Amino acid sequence: MSCGPLYLGIDVGTQSLTAILIEAPPPDGEGKDRASRVAARATVHYDSELPAYGTVSGQLPNDDPAIGRVPPCMWIEALDLALERLGGDLCGKVCGLSVSGQQHGSVYLRAGSDRALRSLTADRNLAEQIEPLLARSEAPIWTDSSTGRECEEIRRALGGAAATAELTGSNTFERFTGPQIRRFARTRPDEWTDTAHVCLVSSFVTSVLAGRLTAIDHGDGSGMNLLDIRRREWSPAAMAATATELERRLLPSQPPWTVVGAIAPCFVSRYGFPPDTRVSIGSGDNPCSLVGVGVREPGEAVLSLGTSDTCFCLMPDIAVDPDANGHVFIAPSGHPMSLICFRNGSLAREAVRDRHGLDWQGFEDALRSTPPGNDGMMMIPWFEPEIVPRVASPGVVRLGGLEDAPEQAAANCRAVVEGQFLSMRLNSEWMATRPSRILATGGGAHNREMLQIAADVMGCPVEGHEATDGAALGAALRATGRRPYPLPPAGGPGPAAAPRPQAAAVYDRLLARYAEAQRRALGP
Repeated sequence: MSCGPLYLGIDVGTQSLTAILIEAPPPDGEGKDRASRVAARATVHYDSELPAYGTVSGQLPNDDPAIGRVPPCMWIEALDLALERLGGDLCGKVCGLSVSGQQHGSVYLRAGSDRALRSLTADRNLAEQIEPLLARSEAPIWTDSSTGRECEEIRRALGGAAATAELTGSNTFERFTGPQIRRFARTRPDEWTDTAHVCLVSSFVTSVLAGRLTAIDHGDGSGMNLLDIRRREWSPAAMAATATELERRLLPSQPPWTVVGAIAPCFVSRYGFPPDTRVSIGSGDNPCSLVGVGVREPGEAVLSLGTSDTCFCLMPDIAVDPDANGHVFIAPSGHPMSLICFRNGSLAREAVRDRHGLDWQGFEDALRSTPPGNDGMMMIPWFEPEIVPRVASPGVVRLGGLEDAPEQAAANCRAVVEGQFLSMRLNSEWMATRPSRILATGGGAHNREMLQIAADVMGCPVEGHEATDGAALGAALRATGRRPYPLPPAGGPGPAAAPRPQAAAVYDRLLARYAEAQRRALGP
């Protein structure tokens, strides 16, 4: 099939690297956007295809389960392999490219790295050219939870959890880059002294592609506990609370639509990219995923119904969670975006399903057979420790006559789902933005009855969406340089639901009751 100009999106994920080429046609004659089209994709699975690095589920094995580390050269070798699979015929039609990187991961480079990046050659192994630039042979990634001490130290220095969130958009969390930098500087002082530049995964890979050190964009930078979320520049207070002389090691933070330059000559020689291929600044996988599913306007949200449930929403203005449980990042559009994560997502739904011996069809039938509001029976579904709100010890709360009994199987199915969406609505009120449209992704997005409950509780339409390679797609759409970004490729029609006025009124009344039950369950 012949192709027009192409745009390349590269997602450096946890277990694989994915490269996607898209065609993004201009708006039609009436100015309406047309969906882009995937022209090609290539995926490299680290464990099976790059076994020399010895990773398990994309990271180096460690006796301490709190440690999550990756050899950065593995990402560069995966990039090389993915571009080789796409081939010169396609790479030769690329107009622009952009990188999505797993958020919070960090890479540490020595002095002289910028000069070395400008000297990359096509006749030598790319990873072998990058390896001498690393001041640290391993990169901590988002799975690392070894920084509890550092989180507390930074949080205390910045005046507490609420003050930290007010400044940086989030409380300190173990996976965030700032605490990871602090731990590295404290435990490996010689390597920290050898570090001249701190990169994120997205800016590291973008620097290799551009053949020069590139800035960190506002979206990925807002996942570091270092960016002043309102001023959109590095916070002197946060840097001082994190590590000595951090300011000179951080490259500037720039807007998400920044073009960093043309592709490095070695990629022109090696893969046939046009010399003027535009390289856009990289960003994190969370902001890129928002673009990849087609969210472009404030009030639009993405609800990922997976092992945990995650809600992203574009906001017109910055609002910060006073309880410091949610996050505020900067979206590729420049709008603030919220992110809240509930650990008890599919984990809780599966616990109820399995307790009553149902399959997913039986679970959906149970939802269909019970009324909105569940005749007053409610559940706070903390089957596991919860993230929002923070609950360290699990404990399921049943109210209104609900019992864990076989004869109440259907009532328990509805109670767990209603409880999850009531919690989502209650614990997102700090955003001061009720969603106008929700795109649902993940396994739960196929459950029509669950989407109907979400629509009724949240008071807006909910559309099921098949999100495959959303972060890579988002990067490719960002690479077009168009604002607003083009629409993603049209997926197959999924289930959809609109709020029903009578049911929505039931949940409006139940919300206050749920809020009081949560308050009591959390205790003083």
